[in-house]
Amino acid sequence: MARVKGAMMTRKRRNATLKLAKGYWGSKSKHFKMAKQAVMKSGNYAFEGRKQKKRAYRTMWIARLSAAVKPYGLNYSTFMNGVKKAGIEMNRKSLSEMAINDAAAFAVVVEKAKAALN
Repeated sequence: MARVKGAMMTRKRRNATLKLAKGYWGSKSKHFKMAKQAVMKSGNYAFEGRKQKKRAYRTMWIARLSAAVKPYGLNYSTFMNGVKKAGIEMNRKSLSEMAINDAAAFAVVVEKAKAALN
């Protein structure tokens, strides 16, 4: 049986990793072994960063809503409780956008939430 050599696929795999490491400082972009480690580490950072981005946005929406309902004599948690009880199925993102861009409609939502609490 003929001997199979893997040079072509090995080179292809290594070049793919080196391409991902392009722009890294020093040997991390030139040497395969260091590039492989750097690419794996950066992939972990990117994965975690995608999760952290979602957390950061949710925190921002909550802060915006908290500030928006303060003039109506509510805090964030009672407002969200009222929204749930009123059956308003809007997420925090759309509520915060409404508070910024459409104050009149947000006032209606706040009043409905207040009414549902009583």
